[in-house]
Amino acid sequence: MNFLRRRLSDSSFVANLPNGYMADLHRPDSSTSSPSSPAMERRHTQPLAASFSSPGSSLFSSFSSAMKQTSQAPVGPVEPPAPPTPIVQRPRVLLVIDDAHTDWAKYFQGKKVNGEIEIRVEQAEFSELNLAAYVTGGCMVDMQVVRNGTKVVRSFKPDFILVRQHAYSMALGEDYRSLVIGLQYGGLPAINSLYSVYNFCSKPWVFSQLIKIFHSLGPEKFPLVEQTFFPNHKPMPEAKHLGVILGKSPLAIVKPRILAGAGKGTVSLGVSETEL
Repeated sequence: MNFLRRRLSDSSFVANLPNGYMADLHRPDSSTSSPSSPAMERRHTQPLAASFSSPGSSLFSSFSSAMKQTSQAPVGPVEPPAPPTPIVQRPRVLLVIDDAHTDWAKYFQGKKVNGEIEIRVEQAEFSELNLAAYVTGGCMVDMQVVRNGTKVVRSFKPDFILVRQHAYSMALGEDYRSLVIGLQYGGLPAINSLYSVYNFCSKPWVFSQLIKIFHSLGPEKFPLVEQTFFPNHKPMPEAKHLGVILGKSPLAIVKPRILAGAGKGTVSLGVSETEL
């Protein structure tokens, strides 16, 4: 030991030693200490690695752990999912234009469109209806009816029309063609079609369509009773045939009658309008 002390106290000897040699001499010998376990080594290295982890990696780790927790199967009995709430669709409104002698609501009671959508029947006559039709808003109908002595006023948007009443009559104030035009303006489907309902407001107009079919198919396949049309009674000459239509009255036809005092060999016809 004295030899070592003398040698180490010599400055020339110490200068020739490798770098760090003297520091290693003062450090306790690790070979003599008890060996550390791998678990202890990991425990010392983990805080060091965690201190140098980036914020992005910690965020990803949190997200990953949350995904693992949600992916794990729950413990205990699993409740079945609740059944989806059925979508209740509004009932379709059927407007029936007819008098009160026929109750159309009972014919559609319990009936559904496609077995799912209920049908609500609104019934009124042409005289009990008013409406407003829009290009994009459809048709809004106002109804004023008397049911069992009580006046009922309602406004609604019909989805379909069932026409069971004439839209034009010879009676004063019974021209409802403007309502038919309004329903057509609102784009409402109907039975019969609103186009046919409007056309049938004039019998001569309908007969003119039959004449087209007569000329197309011929009298053998499509026989037609011959008639004569006059716009009014003033230019009407002596009629050669008894079938005469005067003007455009939809429910009227000229009834020929023989005038008294006619000359020998000639027949003079007078005309009078009568409802069919």
